[in-house]
Amino acid sequence: MNTITKKVPRRRWGIGALLGIGILVNYIDRIGLSVAAPQIQEAFKLTPVELGLLFSAFAWSYSLLQIPVGMVMDRFGPTRVGRWGAFLWGVASTVTAFSSGFAGIFAARILLGIAEAPAFPVSAKATGYWFPRRERSMATAIFDAAAKFSNVIGVPLVALVVVTFGWRWGFGLTAVLSFSYFFAFLTFYRDPSADKNLSKEELAYIQQGGASPEGPSEAGAMNMLGYLLTKSKIWGLTIGFAAYGYTFYLFLTWLPGYLVQTMHMSILKSAGFAAIPWLFATATDLFVGGWLIDHLISRGKDESTVRKSVLIIGMLFGLAVFGATQTTDPVWAIFWISIALGGLASAAPVGWSLPSLIAPKGGAGTIGGIMNFANNLMGAAAPIVTGIIVGATNSFTNAFMVAGVILLIGIVSFVFVLGKIEPIPDPEPRGASVPAV
Repeated sequence: MNTITKKVPRRRWGIGALLGIGILVNYIDRIGLSVAAPQIQEAFKLTPVELGLLFSAFAWSYSLLQIPVGMVMDRFGPTRVGRWGAFLWGVASTVTAFSSGFAGIFAARILLGIAEAPAFPVSAKATGYWFPRRERSMATAIFDAAAKFSNVIGVPLVALVVVTFGWRWGFGLTAVLSFSYFFAFLTFYRDPSADKNLSKEELAYIQQGGASPEGPSEAGAMNMLGYLLTKSKIWGLTIGFAAYGYTFYLFLTWLPGYLVQTMHMSILKSAGFAAIPWLFATATDLFVGGWLIDHLISRGKDESTVRKSVLIIGMLFGLAVFGATQTTDPVWAIFWISIALGGLASAAPVGWSLPSLIAPKGGAGTIGGIMNFANNLMGAAAPIVTGIIVGATNSFTNAFMVAGVILLIGIVSFVFVLGKIEPIPDPEPRGASVPAV
């Protein structure tokens, strides 16, 4: 098997890298407002409430569109939906750069949420088309790790531009990155069956290895959604991934503040310390959630057992968040948070590979939309709940305890509700007649 694999062309990995770059740009777009917020607040004399509304605008439009976008993508495919999405990323950043006040920036953030709603479902569905099952984990880890790595390079890059040239140029930078990715996606991405540069040998290797079938479902979008919502496997995945999302977004939004308030660090020092867990998460995402899973499966280990084991063990390592509640030493705090984020990051590619692994034909986008809808609703709730707890107690201890309890609920869902990682049977086609009894 290894000898044959080495002889197969590797265009699919170029597509995987393209999708990873897209998610990296996607997340740099998202964090631009956080970096530019002090200058924007001063320029337009915004109140803390107005600033909070600007921060939340993206999350709500992004979350609410997850299921509709998944259904649209199952109908029209990742090529068309991905192109329009990437183009609108650049439009949203451009509108922000030229905004003259709160209303313009608020509208631009709503538009950015709409534009980026397809990003992860497109990447998950395209990965299902382009990669055999035995390579699906590493291919998924590439774009998932890009989300973590964006916190390492995106913040300093945008901050450098904002500090040097002003906040409008920060959004000018993200607009240039977004439009550049749009042209790259427009030029290079095609579904495998439509890619003239894909060799017959590689196409056969992809399809014979269990790639997701291309094309829409015969059941129709609404029938597919209703059908999937009756499956316990979908609910197990959704609840478990939502629990992951809560803790992930808690750290994404509050980690620097935690280090400043609890560990009494300067803002500059906290930025350096905060980068450590994200670097560790990037590494575990790629190595454990990606390479290790594919390696074990290629060695003949049971596919469902391997994926589910990494998923559950990664979530269990996420419980290291409890350790951060027991220390006031910043080194130990970063150690426990790195373990927690590293575990969650190793589980994340498994979660994102599941839509294409368990979906009936034409249903991967809808499954990705369902689980990412719940994931991002919890992501929107995490910073609010954490802020309420910290404001009431002046401590992050209870906030981290809540995250740990939610993770436990997610682990139970993955263990007992998700079941075996195997395809869900196709629903009946629209208009199918019921056999006479």
